[in-house]
Amino acid sequence: MKFAMVHENYNVFNLGKSLAFYEKALGLTEKRRKEASDGSFIIVYVGNDASDFELELTWLADKKEPYNLGDEEFHLAFRVDDFEAAHKLHEDMGCIVFENPKMGIYFITDPDGYWLEIIPTRK
Repeated sequence: MKFAMVHENYNVFNLGKSLAFYEKALGLTEKRRKEASDGSFIIVYVGNDASDFELELTWLADKKEPYNLGDEEFHLAFRVDDFEAAHKLHEDMGCIVFENPKMGIYFITDPDGYWLEIIPTRK
């Protein structure tokens, strides 16, 4: 039996802000969306041509305040082919929240506080 990872879900407070962030910071664009006929939710799947994996962004109409992510003890990792350019972009965006130069990685945060690890392509 083989299991393939397909997507990860993040609930987002402001869908437009999140879509803009993920496109600018990570090059992820909308692949498809599902909207409830009653307007209660919108689900948008974002991704790119680097892999088949998608990030599912879920917006709920009845959510009136930002999500509480607890201790933020989880993250999604992205490998990048130009680590220095990515770091500069994220530095300019002001979204770097933690760096570990010894490990050669850093983390950015999205508009809802989700941490995203940036890893260089290692040869």
